[in-house]
Amino acid sequence: MSHSMLRGTPLRATMTLLAIAALTACGGSSSSLDEAQYSAEIRRTEMGVPHIKADNWGSLGYGAGYAQAQDNLCTMADSFLTYRGERSKYFGADAIAVYDSTIKRPRNIDSDFFFRHVISQDVVDAMAGAQGAQMHAMVRGFVVGYNREVREVRAGGSAHAACGGEAWVKPITEQDLWRRMYAANLAGGYSNFVAAIANAMAPPAGPVAAAPKAQVAALDAAQVTPPRLQVGGKLGIGSNMYGFGSAVTGGDGPVMFGNPHWFWKGPDRFYQSQLTIPGEVNVSGASFLGVPMVLIGFNENVAWSHTVSTAKRFGLFQLTLAPGEPTSYLRDGQPVKMKANPISIEVRGASGTTSTVTRTLYKSEYGPIVNLGAMNPALGWNAQSAFAIRDINADNFRTFRNWMRWNQAKSLDEFIAIQKQESAIPWVNTVAVGRGSSQAWYADIGAVPNVSPAQLASCTTPVGKAMAAALPDVPILDGSRLACQWQSDADSVQAGAIGPARMPSLLRADYVGNMNDSYWLANATAPLTGYPSIFGPAGSSAQTLRTRLGHTMALERLAGTDGYPGNQASSAIVRQMVLNSRVFSAERFKDDALALACDAPSVSLPPSMTIGGGNGAVVEVAGACDVLRQWDNHGNKESRGSHLWDEFWTRAAKLPDAQLYAVPFDPAQPLATPKGINPAAKGQLKAALAGAVQAVRASGFALDAPRGEVLFATRGGGKIPLYGGCGGVGYFTITCSENPITAGGYSMDGQPHGNSYMQVVNFPAGGNVQAYTFLTFSLSDDPASPHYGDYTRAYGAKQWLRVPFTEAEIAASPNLATVHISE
Repeated sequence: MSHSMLRGTPLRATMTLLAIAALTACGGSSSSLDEAQYSAEIRRTEMGVPHIKADNWGSLGYGAGYAQAQDNLCTMADSFLTYRGERSKYFGADAIAVYDSTIKRPRNIDSDFFFRHVISQDVVDAMAGAQGAQMHAMVRGFVVGYNREVREVRAGGSAHAACGGEAWVKPITEQDLWRRMYAANLAGGYSNFVAAIANAMAPPAGPVAAAPKAQVAALDAAQVTPPRLQVGGKLGIGSNMYGFGSAVTGGDGPVMFGNPHWFWKGPDRFYQSQLTIPGEVNVSGASFLGVPMVLIGFNENVAWSHTVSTAKRFGLFQLTLAPGEPTSYLRDGQPVKMKANPISIEVRGASGTTSTVTRTLYKSEYGPIVNLGAMNPALGWNAQSAFAIRDINADNFRTFRNWMRWNQAKSLDEFIAIQKQESAIPWVNTVAVGRGSSQAWYADIGAVPNVSPAQLASCTTPVGKAMAAALPDVPILDGSRLACQWQSDADSVQAGAIGPARMPSLLRADYVGNMNDSYWLANATAPLTGYPSIFGPAGSSAQTLRTRLGHTMALERLAGTDGYPGNQASSAIVRQMVLNSRVFSAERFKDDALALACDAPSVSLPPSMTIGGGNGAVVEVAGACDVLRQWDNHGNKESRGSHLWDEFWTRAAKLPDAQLYAVPFDPAQPLATPKGINPAAKGQLKAALAGAVQAVRASGFALDAPRGEVLFATRGGGKIPLYGGCGGVGYFTITCSENPITAGGYSMDGQPHGNSYMQVVNFPAGGNVQAYTFLTFSLSDDPASPHYGDYTRAYGAKQWLRVPFTEAEIAASPNLATVHISE
């Protein structure tokens, strides 16, 4: 039988005999099914979603590994190279990663040294040693299941043609999976400094030269170039989520909406599945590729989601080096030797030959040495000073234990207790609802550095003070004094971490939500304050347009003023409103902006702002103004002119808030301010409009083209019209191409991000959990798979999937296809 026949098909079938045939071909026999070490049942339903059922944790991992690899082998095999530090061996040193991810897209050589250094063998051993028997069984089984798919692809078949014959597609080990899981911890810390850690090599030892002036005195803040600290290195990587209490849902019980704005491609993309061991676990949702349990999802009793948190998860320590010994530093006057880590990387050359590149990298008691010379040359490693980075999650081995326990939680109370007991969630906020609970839960409870105000005052170095503007809320402390170590609270679960009693949380009967601003407005009518500054600002700065729209939508829903029936946040209405593609910048500022920018039929642009250069241009804007006045302020597929507004607002928003807005941010009116357009910005707005018109005309799209013509994904050679946009323009519905309109439109085929695994889950009294989902980019990365584009087409049509959960619902699926696998 061909490998492709093992995939889910639109036929109800039980394919045990096919599995027996495959087993026999590998040296087994049908009797082995009764005595097999691993045995799992994979039931695929609509969109190919696998419902994996087994009798034990090892077999559950086995089914999960096999299913993930069936659908995404090429992406997974590529990512295991990354975590092993072998990209240069196969693809050369200077090539960059194929896909965006939480480490951005570094050069292969930097990625290799980074992962070999920060996930060294002792770290892998510590990660594995901290896990329980269930986790070890799942990891072992996942590896066997993944390797089964590798073996089957190598044996032939049409699947994974893009990579199936490549030498780098090879079996994995348990250590590979521990590396992958540990790497997920680091997105809020080390992963922001891949090249800086990979290139932190010691200066020569010898006589001490005069210290650079910038290291002796306070470094001028204007001389420091800030790094991009957003998870994934780009604005917009984050999420929206709501939890509604049962009193406001019209009889649906508590309702939760989760929507990570995440990568559509690459190692960190989500995979949807259901995992079941009768009587032990039954959970449905999404995980990163290569992770064996559900990270965002639901079971029969609780549902939860995450958004990227504003809390900083790392800090820097400035080390005073021992005279003449750049790999030793002083602590309370005594020298401490850094730990050397010599690493050799195999590198493929242009001719195909392989050479070896060796670097010796170093770790301190705080963490790896990091070369911050890209921020300012004075911040590099020199004879007097070096910086070490400490990531709180480098020593947080509880993350997946937390999620494993959540997968099995039986109530919201138990869910909350687990979150506090583990204090492990690495770099995200949490919203959850539970069966029988009238309230919804928000928390930024996880692993967060514990630095007291007194320490910040006494331990921040002069250089650290100068770096504060570039690294806001990041503690930059004196590493030469033991008194400047991170502290522990009485209830801290991890040394150097804030205890759960001092971390933000909120239970509300109406709603909670987060759209990637801080904990401050978990509910817009009940701001939270008084938490440590490292969690992010509380009322000191304007909220993003997306946050303002998200809370506005929730409040309008509960007030019944949003145009939908009634004033209840039912599952059905929440599913509609989160896809409505409202554009907050247009709702609040379009009329004022057009009144200023459209006072003449044309705008003269200088040569520097003219596409193609030349002697400047006179741009006719009257037609564009008409289009924008008639536009419906939405980014739905049929909305005409939204792309023109996107191009205009993206340019206009580059102005500082003080210049762009008439009324500044007021913490007493966080959703209403800033408001109005400053008349003094008229000239810049006219130029922004003219530039937008130029860009749209150069793209070949009409000024009033429907959005679905401009924003699309390609599957099977056909374009799927889409809706939504980027958060910076004020979309709540995020489908962010990042492809310039002049390069063929807003294609989601490059390195896009946006709505990914979406779920609306509720717990009606006396009934089974109800869940509606999307996996917007579809389940498989293989163009030969029937599940390469089906979910994307459903997303484009706004057709939520009522995902089966109970055994009866799965059995009733009209697309059910079942395969039993054993090994």
